[in-house]
Amino acid sequence: MTSATQDLKPVLFVLTSHSVKGETGEYTGFYLGEVTHPLAVLDAAGIPVEFASIAGGEPPVDGLDLHDAVNARYWNSEGFRHAIRNTSRLSDVDPKDYSAIFFAGGHGAMWDFPTSPAVNSVARDIYEAGGVVAAVCHGPAALVNITLSSGAHLVAGKNVAAFTDDEERAVKLDKTVPFLLASTLSARGAHHHPAADWAAKIVVDGRLVTGQNPQSATGVGEALRDLLTA
Repeated sequence: MTSATQDLKPVLFVLTSHSVKGETGEYTGFYLGEVTHPLAVLDAAGIPVEFASIAGGEPPVDGLDLHDAVNARYWNSEGFRHAIRNTSRLSDVDPKDYSAIFFAGGHGAMWDFPTSPAVNSVARDIYEAGGVVAAVCHGPAALVNITLSSGAHLVAGKNVAAFTDDEERAVKLDKTVPFLLASTLSARGAHHHPAADWAAKIVVDGRLVTGQNPQSATGVGEALRDLLTA
């Protein structure tokens, strides 16, 4: 821990509690690498992290690729597994306790992030108190309905990255998800900046950090770290 981080409030990682891809019956949840890769960056910088999910308890996990060394390191850590098994319910947290909020992706986020009143209230309060809001891949589904105290959408006029419509079509889930994420963010007034499919893309606009896909997870963690330690 450095002098830049010793007094820093934790970053709140928010995970989806939704486990089914629409009517397909296929399993989903939060995408493991979109948690572990940003977490590794923050851990290395001595920035504390706490975990919440929409429903609390143990959220469903997807993308359980243990050939990924970072995934394997955390998945085999009893401390990490205990934290994941015992996430706080997002509606129970106090936004004043956190320096930033990070929304991890995974297709489940498309269903419960946009409809959660707690997503709106906690993220708004952290942002309006001067904190950072970050999200990666499908995590920006949290951003489509967040409104500020002024009534304006958080993303209105902001530069963002998110899982693209082309990537959704590439994984053949464009007809399964409840909406297309990039198009919906644009409809809320965001300026969406796509990269090629599966290319890392991180966009920082003030205290808003977004990334396009799993390949962007480390970069989002680095941008979040840099904002918090500036």
